[in-house]
Order: sequence, then structure tokens, then C-alpha cells
Amino acid sequence: MTAARRAVLLACLWAGAAPAWADDIIKIGHVAATSGPIAHLGKDNENGARMAVDELNAKGLVIGGKRYKLVLQAEDDAGDPKQGTAAAQKLVDAKVAGVIGHENSGTTIPASRIYFEAGIPQISPSASNPKYTRQGYNTAFRNVANDEQLGAALARYAMQAGKAKRIAVIDDRTAYGKGLTDEFIKNVKASGGAASVVSQQYTNDKATDFSAILTAIKATKPDLVFFGGMDAVAGPMLRQMKQLAVPAHFMGGDGMCSNSLAVLAGDAMVDDQVICAEAGGVEPSQQQAMSDFRAAYRRKYGIDVQTYAPYAYDALMMMVEAMQQAGSPDPAKYLPVLAKLRHKGVIGTISFDARGDVHDGVLTIYTFRGGKRQVLTVMK
Repeated sequence: MTAARRAVLLACLWAGAAPAWADDIIKIGHVAATSGPIAHLGKDNENGARMAVDELNAKGLVIGGKRYKLVLQAEDDAGDPKQGTAAAQKLVDAKVAGVIGHENSGTTIPASRIYFEAGIPQISPSASNPKYTRQGYNTAFRNVANDEQLGAALARYAMQAGKAKRIAVIDDRTAYGKGLTDEFIKNVKASGGAASVVSQQYTNDKATDFSAILTAIKATKPDLVFFGGMDAVAGPMLRQMKQLAVPAHFMGGDGMCSNSLAVLAGDAMVDDQVICAEAGGVEPSQQQAMSDFRAAYRRKYGIDVQTYAPYAYDALMMMVEAMQQAGSPDPAKYLPVLAKLRHKGVIGTISFDARGDVHDGVLTIYTFRGGKRQVLTVMK
């Protein structure tokens, strides 16, 4: 018996109480923007990770023959790179065994260096910029498709299914928005003249007035407006497109492809006008597992999944499975196992390539009808 436990036992006996030893603690960090304009998306990620923690604790977690209790240390980075690195350092100082997050690419990329230097594995369930996994950090993983896959899929869909010919592009100059927009434009230009970019405009992730850029876009007569950014900006942008009578389809990536977009856009959203892609999704064989997860999420939190809660859930479950297979929550021991693991999750079977990108990333193309997201297709 350790001196610390002997002291607790003596204190319990002195108080006339029966001692109850607490399980050893494993702290796992989670970082997302749980304040600011995309707080609803950040909280969705956190809720998914917390569901996994609660389930594992309820079942009783044993690793290497020892009982453990998981604790989720959740931090808010507000979608700001400086706050993101501060949150990362806080988790390193707290000696977390792993990190789920960050939520967006702009915070995930700078934070990843801090985790790498500390030897702490990190799985982002939603950061899609390719740079994240191309820095040579063996601690960096993601279980969603990256912007190269997402941009290519959106460009293909825009030109083939959407028959787009004249495309206007707006990006919010964040790591996510710029990365996705660059990939989309690259694939449009590689199409050999099937479509052309007739206007390229810029905004920022806190903007509310788009009248100048939308007026410039309207003059080019696009049939499609592509936006690289988040739903908090996309919603007001759709409102102003209606006010300025810009008669075009509106396309974007996972950042705007949430259930909140219809609320943010209000009556400006016309059925089938919006096309967006989620850097994830499930094939038909996994549909029941995803439906079951969404139902469990609603029972637990009283709200619907926004976007990436299932990916955060799977990321945490996969991290813990790697600890169990390694027989230890020590990052140095379970990291090699995590890199080679094949985990059966809600979203399907997850494994990583040599960079830390998910193998065979699936993408889901959506539209909105009656204010609700509707699946158009699932593609790779």
C-alpha cells in the first residue's frame, strides 16, 4: 500500500467511514469552439466525445488489468488560433493521455505542433485542411476526409449533377475556407472547360455585410456561388443573396452543412438551392448504426446532431481501444497501436494512412428541403 493510500485509510478509519478506492484516472482532452458564432458546432463535437466517455465509464473501463475512470477535459478555443495553442498547452500541462480536436483547421494546425512535441496523440474529428497531416507529426490523425477530397467531390458534383457553367467563389480567408476554396477552384480549372470561375471574392469569418461582393458577383451572372466558410456566415449571406436577387445555387463544404443553416438563412433558403458536402458520411451498410447514434444523442441531450458528433465519438472510442490493445494509457505505448488500428465505429471501419489521414474517406452531398437536410448521394 502506498503512503498516500495508507493516509486515506487512516483518515477513513478515524472518521468511522469505510474506504472506497477511486479508479485511476485517464484524462482525455477535447478542444473546440464552444463560444462565438460556431459554438453550436463546437458543442456538438464535445457532446459526441462526452457520450463516448460516459458509455465507457458506465461499462467499466479496464486497461492492462487495471480499472480506470475516463475524464474529459474540455477546452474552448473560440475558433481562434492563439486561444487554440493556449488550450493545447493547458492540456499538455494537465498531462492528458490524448486529445480529440481541435474542431477547425485554423486552430488544429498550430496546436498540433504542441501535442507532437509532448508526444500526445491527437485525432481531429472535423479539421479538413491537408496541411494538418502533412507536417510530419506522427501524433496527428483525423477520421474525416480532407479538403482535397471534399473540394474535388464538390467540383465534380457542381459540374456533373448541377450542370454549373459559371461559378462565383467566395472564401473567408481562414485555413479551412481558403483550403477548401483552393481545392474547389483547382478541380474546376482541371475540368477542361466544363465550367469557369467568373468571379473570386473574399470575406472573413466574422463578416455580416456582403452587399459589395454579392453586387460584384451578380454582375457576372453566375449559376452557382461557392462559399468556403462556416454556417454562421453562410446563413446571412443567403439572406443577402435573396435581397439582392442573385438567382444562383449556393454550394459549400462541411463548415456550412449543419442543421443550423436553415435557421440562420431563414426564409431566404429555397428548396434544392443549397448544395453542401460533409467530410464524412456512411455507406448503406452503416446507416442503422448512424441512426441509432443519432437517436441516442437526442435522448441524452434533447437536440439533434449538428454535424460531427459521431466522428468525435468514434475518435475517442478508437483512442481508448488503442490503449486497451497496448495494455496502457501511456501515449508512448499506445501511439504505435493507434497508427495501425482498424476500429469499427459508428461511421464505419476507421484506419489511418502513413500521414494520419483516414483511409477511404467518405463524403456525403446534401441539399435542404423544407428547412431540413436531405442526402443526395454518398461518394468517395
